[in-house]
Amino acid sequence: MHADVILLAHHVENLTGETTGPPANAVAIADGRIISVGDASSVAPLRGPGTAVHEFPGAAILPGLTDIHAHPVWGSIEIGRGLDLSGASTLAQVCTRLTETADARPTDEWITGYDLDVNVFDGDPAGSVFAEHLPGRPVSLMTRDAHALVVSPRAVELAGLTGRETFTDASSVEVGPDGRPTGYVVELQAMDLVFAHYPEVPVDTAAAYVRHQLEQLARSGLTGLHALDFADPSEAVYRHIEEHGDLPLRIRCSPLVPADSSPEVWQEIAGLQGRRGRRWHVEGAKFMLDGTADNGTAWFDTPDTHGENRQPLWRDLDAYRAAMRFFTDRSIPTATHAIGDRAVRFALRVIEEAGRTARAPHRIEHIESLPDDLLGRFAELDVVASLQPVHGTRHTRADGTDNWSRRIGPDRAAHGWRTRDLLDHGAVVALGSDWPIGPGDPRIGLADCQLRRPVEEPRVAPVQPEQAVSAREAYAGMTAAAAYAAGASGELGRIAPGCLADLTVFAANPLGLAPEAQPGNAVLATVVGGAVQLHPNTAKGRS
Repeated sequence: MHADVILLAHHVENLTGETTGPPANAVAIADGRIISVGDASSVAPLRGPGTAVHEFPGAAILPGLTDIHAHPVWGSIEIGRGLDLSGASTLAQVCTRLTETADARPTDEWITGYDLDVNVFDGDPAGSVFAEHLPGRPVSLMTRDAHALVVSPRAVELAGLTGRETFTDASSVEVGPDGRPTGYVVELQAMDLVFAHYPEVPVDTAAAYVRHQLEQLARSGLTGLHALDFADPSEAVYRHIEEHGDLPLRIRCSPLVPADSSPEVWQEIAGLQGRRGRRWHVEGAKFMLDGTADNGTAWFDTPDTHGENRQPLWRDLDAYRAAMRFFTDRSIPTATHAIGDRAVRFALRVIEEAGRTARAPHRIEHIESLPDDLLGRFAELDVVASLQPVHGTRHTRADGTDNWSRRIGPDRAAHGWRTRDLLDHGAVVALGSDWPIGPGDPRIGLADCQLRRPVEEPRVAPVQPEQAVSAREAYAGMTAAAAYAAGASGELGRIAPGCLADLTVFAANPLGLAPEAQPGNAVLATVVGGAVQLHPNTAKGRS
């Protein structure tokens, strides 16, 4: 049997701790799977007349990196059509960017934006300031955590918001002392009232946005991601891309089970399981048990400094319990968004009652503040801890002056993003970005995990530095742990015969680099199912 592809490098790096013999520097691939790992001489007999040989002198081949938590479709659409507010640290800077954008557009056209830092407001966010700069213009800006919008008075008018709306989850349209909407629209059901009035994006345009962003993510080293959603137009977009080529990476989609939804909705989501294309498929279901601490909708044991963050999004907790049992009984693994300590505690209790699925373990997402007594429960129940430590390094500050820390208080803030502690208690810790909420370039996020601060800002104090992890632990969180979370340890996350040939080729082995050097470690190629994509000019990390 001849190989379709042979990769030659300086080193082949497995991150699982297993030893498979002498150091390897070559990988042979056939029919999308690895057939041999060894030195160049050992794979040479597999070379045939049709074998493609790629040589990467001095490079390291790692298992392909997988982002465990991302939102590729709506994230790409928001970026494609919206205003980037990253780096705008004052309200004046936000308004300047809005004005510049408005000057280039028709006067009645919506301006949407993303990555709005709520810390720019002096007090609660409100959209009245946008009317001062852009009178009569519909403006809708998504906050950095993607769980709220700040909209202009014209957007309030067009969406017909009154402040008297009622929702089945913790959504709200905030009102001021006069009883009128302030323009602060919190959580998904309320946000949907505004989204319904956004201009429609054609499928081909949406697909172009998505393909562009996925190509950027592939160039940064990703070979896969877990999409924690599957709402319209996800399927149409994926199919459109595959009608005109291939997705640049592998995507596992887990549809959202809306809070307090009915068994009929659960059955519809169960019916989506197994739907697939060449490089995407539907597997799993996502719950949102609570919201976010920044807007007061997370579920903590005790209220925050505003008297909020004390309720779940699922008002009917028995319904959440029933939904967990429904999907578990059908061997459908779940991922529960749980940020507050009480949400994490309740999710663990319900998962214990429901039991494990045969296909893959259950997961809990985010886990932003975790008390000591829950650290050991993840390993005990075989629940994957799905963390996005970049939220801690980039949305909070070590001095506690950020909105998240001020709201939940110093004790709970000190228990944030406990990557080190969870690993030390035997948990499987899988790492993601929550892209586009966090940096999509895995090299940036993995460096942050080791430094507990933004890698590009050496003067910034680290956030809970005792929670730092090693380079090996960080990269394992996006390889072996990501595969385990998908129930795919036999096929992904390792470089061994029989595994799918999903690989990332780095100019240097990141395990031998200082964290500060890792974002500049060029990705020379990614391999998905044996298909090699060469990536020149990737020495600078992308976000």
